[in-house]
Amino acid sequence: MNAHAHPVPEQFDDPVQQREAATLGMWAFLATEILFFGVLFAGYTYCRVLFPQAFAAASRHTDMLLGTIETAVLLTSSCAVALSVREVQLGGRRMAVALLGLAALLGTSFLVMHGFEYYAEYGEGLIPGIHYTQQGIYARGIEVFYCLYYFITGFHSIHVAVGVALMLAMAWRTWHRAFDPDYHTPLELTALYWHLVDIVWIFVYPVIYLVGRAG
Repeated sequence: MNAHAHPVPEQFDDPVQQREAATLGMWAFLATEILFFGVLFAGYTYCRVLFPQAFAAASRHTDMLLGTIETAVLLTSSCAVALSVREVQLGGRRMAVALLGLAALLGTSFLVMHGFEYYAEYGEGLIPGIHYTQQGIYARGIEVFYCLYYFITGFHSIHVAVGVALMLAMAWRTWHRAFDPDYHTPLELTALYWHLVDIVWIFVYPVIYLVGRAG
């Protein structure tokens, strides 16, 4: 009955092979994402060595309270996604949909809070090339910091937005009984993607918000 409900594409021999191929493809994709963000973090590290005092001063302009709340929000959403996969495995369709909806809501709230940060930074004149008004001996280093800041957090926010869309799609499919204890590979792969988004932020938080407050 389940095999009829979830037919195996003809390029695969059985559901196990289909799942393994999909999982391998997702891990390959995640590896490319790690390389992408790794280049950004490597650039940040190099520039921080060049401008240590300026980076510390620039970090103190960031909103640590909002950054901390954003971190807690993403970690909570990651937990909700993991629990949603578990609920589907146990046959709890309604709870899985609710958890996916919660994760999507938390992801959206993260984007909103980050938007408030960008707005405040615009008001302080901290957006290079658009509205940058900093003066003094550290002005150049602060400008470099914020260039990297917008690249890193901007691309991360794009990934968050994609993740929110994926979770809403998974919630819709779960509600319409597309997944069950025997077949839920797309949901598992979405969870893997969302965990990567959260892991990247775990690295972003200290290098952006804490570097100037370590002392």
